Amino acid sequence: MFSPFVIALLLWGGLSAAGKINPFILPPPISVLRALVEALASGELLQGTISSLGRVGTGFGISLITAIPLGVLVGSSPGVRNFVAPLLNFLRPIPPLAWIPLAILWFGIGNGPSYFLTMIASFFPILTNTITGVENVSKQHLAVAHCFQASRTSILWDIIIPSSLPMLISGVRTGFGFAWMAVVAAEMIATRSGLGYLIYTSQDLLKTDRVLVGMLVIGLIGMLADTLLVWLHKRLVHWV
Repeated sequence: MFSPFVIALLLWGGLSAAGKINPFILPPPISVLRALVEALASGELLQGTISSLGRVGTGFGISLITAIPLGVLVGSSPGVRNFVAPLLNFLRPIPPLAWIPLAILWFGIGNGPSYFLTMIASFFPILTNTITGVENVSKQHLAVAHCFQASRTSILWDIIIPSSLPMLISGVRTGFGFAWMAVVAAEMIATRSGLGYLIYTSQDLLKTDRVLVGMLVIGLIGMLADTLLVWLHKRLVHWV
């Protein structure tokens, strides 16, 4: 059975060969493959990929080490939750790209805006899912733990974290996808390297084939990262 990728490639190649598609708007697959080989040979594609991964790794890492502890705190404390809920509900709907002007004003041109935008993009999905996961921890399990006078540390690591892990990993998966999209957008405006910058400069030079190369690499990395996170979810949350 043909996969959707094979069907799309055959359809794309067939329409291009039949002259049904303007090659300037959508170059044929062979032209994109040639541009891919050239970008690899020059090292530009590899360097851009490394730059983008470094930026998203930094911003996403900041989100992980801030959103997860905060989510556990908010989810396990009704008082804290009621206090911060209005602020979270205000900030969460703001699209990450709306922060670009402020990010450039605050951090200038360079890596700073990319770090900030990837952090913002991934922070709220991770935070929200962590809060939900902690809130849904079985009250019966917590009551039993308290009856046996379990310590707070024991309750956290033996009950709360394992019980909330499915929602937490789901938030991490969603957050990484948002972070990956945000870093590409930031690189088109605030940096001079990365896959987003490669796409932006290729568009300026009217090199549609190079634009598609950048898009294909972005999609491939995103798909591989999501596959890895799904595998991690199954390994860590095997009881679900």
